[in-house]
Amino acid sequence: MIKLVKAPVNPDVLRWARESANLTIDEVTIKIKKSPEVIEAWEKGLDCPSYAQLEKLAYSVYKRPIAVFFFPHPPKEDDTQKSFRTIPESEFNRLPFTIIRQIRIARVKQENLYELCNGSNPSENQILNGLKGSSGFNLKEMVSAIRKYLGISLEKQKSWRNVETALETWRYAFENSGIFVFKEAFRNDDFSGFCLYDKEFPLIIINNSMAKTRQIFTLFHELGHLLFETSGVDKLNDDYIDILPEYDKKIEILCNRLAAEILVPSDDFELYVKGVQVDESFVTNLANIYKVSREVILRKFLDRGTVNESTYKELTAKWNEEAKKQKRERKGGGYYYNTQIAYMGGKYLEIAFNAYYKKSISEIQLANYLNVKTDNLPLLELLLHRRWSR
Repeated sequence: MIKLVKAPVNPDVLRWARESANLTIDEVTIKIKKSPEVIEAWEKGLDCPSYAQLEKLAYSVYKRPIAVFFFPHPPKEDDTQKSFRTIPESEFNRLPFTIIRQIRIARVKQENLYELCNGSNPSENQILNGLKGSSGFNLKEMVSAIRKYLGISLEKQKSWRNVETALETWRYAFENSGIFVFKEAFRNDDFSGFCLYDKEFPLIIINNSMAKTRQIFTLFHELGHLLFETSGVDKLNDDYIDILPEYDKKIEILCNRLAAEILVPSDDFELYVKGVQVDESFVTNLANIYKVSREVILRKFLDRGTVNESTYKELTAKWNEEAKKQKRERKGGGYYYNTQIAYMGGKYLEIAFNAYYKKSISEIQLANYLNVKTDNLPLLELLLHRRWSR
């Protein structure tokens, strides 16, 4: 007879997960086909579910990452909305469940980092500490300070071969500067990403379903939020900005301007566009030079009055449709473990494996941190080493 391996979960977290999902014990019993007495015993710490039962509870019933059930205490979610202060309450309450779930998953990653790093960010040069107070700078001063801190000049940016290289290099620079960048497939094209502000472990989550040029813009939009010590969401439709209180409205507008100015500095942009007839081909060429989207370039022309609002809306609508068509025509998904490496990022994976080899965490804990089965850890590590050795 096969003996089931028990999962040593925190009963308080188990009860919290059920209550936060607005489920009664009787409702849970129906979903997993266990008696109320069994569920009660789990929540009182008298017994534990098996790993198979925990997986079903986590992913199918409570819609939570499995790692959260091993936390020493339930995550604090009551102040999540408060941290997104530049989103009106009405707009926050309309966020789809898929985005709320991504925010929850990100909170878990933040908790993981606190545990793996003993509460201290391992990056020697943390950009948010180094640029503390930079929100009082003018835009050009902020751009200059950020580029200097990340160690990437405009000349280097222009020299990159393609957008893929640009995204990877920007992400590496962010992670070396104390900001952890994760990717997820939001399955919702209305949201490009979000950030969670934290003094020790600030996170940026980008929607991997979006074009890479949009992902790059989102990185810098969310960096703006983090510099203002606030969490934020990057939505394609940002009409809600007009109903924000004046200070929060100023932050949201500045985040957009900051991202655009870092990626396409106005002084340099002017060298290309003086006396030039603007057409779609010229916009595309400039986008390729800066490794940004055509929308970013066209917005620069709109801001300087070279194109009008109707032209801007017409072309951006056309490009969005082209992007959707290309997305529909793409076939198949990526290899799961390569996808996990891309989603979690090298920095997070390095920290987790280092903790394991230092015997700070067990093999089971490592698997939970990395969202894989223990049997597949060697494969994940092999793929990771291949990437690092390129």
